[in-house]
Amino acid sequence: MKRIVEPELLDELPADDPHARRSRQDLRRVNFLMANAGLLARELEKLPPQNPPLKIVELGAGDGHGLLQVAQRLGRGQKFEATLLDRQDLVTDQTRHAFAAANWSIQTVTADVFDFLGDGARDCDVMVANLFVHHFEGPHLERLLRGIAGRTRRFIAVEPRRAAWPLFCSRLLGLIGCNIVTRHDAVVSVRAGFRDQELSALWPEPEKWNLSERAAGQFSHLFIAERKGQG
Repeated sequence: MKRIVEPELLDELPADDPHARRSRQDLRRVNFLMANAGLLARELEKLPPQNPPLKIVELGAGDGHGLLQVAQRLGRGQKFEATLLDRQDLVTDQTRHAFAAANWSIQTVTADVFDFLGDGARDCDVMVANLFVHHFEGPHLERLLRGIAGRTRRFIAVEPRRAAWPLFCSRLLGLIGCNIVTRHDAVVSVRAGFRDQELSALWPEPEKWNLSERAAGQFSHLFIAERKGQG
């Protein structure tokens, strides 16, 4: 299946548009079905405890609910300092309080991802992306991966898997009440997703990194990059 990247409706709608608000609610169910929070939590559990707290950045964090689910799965054992990056500030006070209850401190940054990655002061222990990297292709995707590699020691991405079964299921989301925006964007996302070793092939200076890339669960594609020599 050839990779095709097309615009997603949610990215073009104002934050307060009723269809956008409903679609963000839909995405919580989609993430639950994809089990993405569990995938990210299991990878973060493998990181060694650190003092001061581990610094984590989520690219394309949206309303923060996805990373909050990760934080709640991890419990209060390891403290994280998280930066949630998105082009819109959608994180509510309720979500901030829930992060605090999970022993996470957070800040939100409203910026373009390339501007953010170009700021050398943003280095972190681990960077994550949940259903974000598939929005990019060609030189923009290569630039994104270069920027990430230059700003973190570990990168974990959970993306749509580009395959027949996820595509088939993406066309059935109306059965669980997803609106027209979510139904459109789900199909577009799968077509823009990844498979095999596509991200590993684009990762800069691969000889300096341990790279892992595989299908995960029923619908997801998991990519992990860890700079060699990290504990």
